Amino acid sequence: MSQVIEELQAEDRVLEIAKLFPRQGQWTEDDYFKLPETNGIVELSKGRLIITPAPTTEHQIILGNLYFVAKGYIMSKNLGTILMSPIDVRLWTGNIRQPDIVFISDEHRDRITKQYCSVPDLVIEITSSGTENQDRIDKFYEYQKAGVSEYWIVDPYKQAIEILTLENGTYVLFGNWGIGEVAKSKLLTGFEVNIDELMEGD
Repeated sequence: MSQVIEELQAEDRVLEIAKLFPRQGQWTEDDYFKLPETNGIVELSKGRLIITPAPTTEHQIILGNLYFVAKGYIMSKNLGTILMSPIDVRLWTGNIRQPDIVFISDEHRDRITKQYCSVPDLVIEITSSGTENQDRIDKFYEYQKAGVSEYWIVDPYKQAIEILTLENGTYVLFGNWGIGEVAKSKLLTGFEVNIDELMEGD
């Protein structure tokens, strides 16, 4: 009986804490930035708080490989700043995403603040079964609307990279590469990624 009472009391405490936060659809940017620091992926879109489960080991291996290659290239050419999730990216007031990787050119270094980054030049998302709709629909339109010049969608299941570039305010397919091929950036001239090496776990 005492265990049941303790569980009910615990549920009551959770409900009381929940009342301190806005309802879904009513979250503001101010509410978002008042949240405690976390290493989890927490985003804000359309007044809704979006919490994504921890990424898989496969996701993290690909992320590490891609970040290592991209950072090496960007630093060697002194092109700008590259950052890896979790990092708050404020696309516009009330819309905050946490892409897997972002690149901000030296020309736009003023977009980096102590609290967040505003619109990056390039965004990379590593998709999964749980995030594919977000990456290919919601984030697609948000990054397009915000003016992100180049958007990479890395698909571990298909072992492919799809690169979209902004033309006259609309994303168009620049290229789609799979196993045995090398993906090439339009924005970062000369930057290439070997798909086979990217997907390797060693």
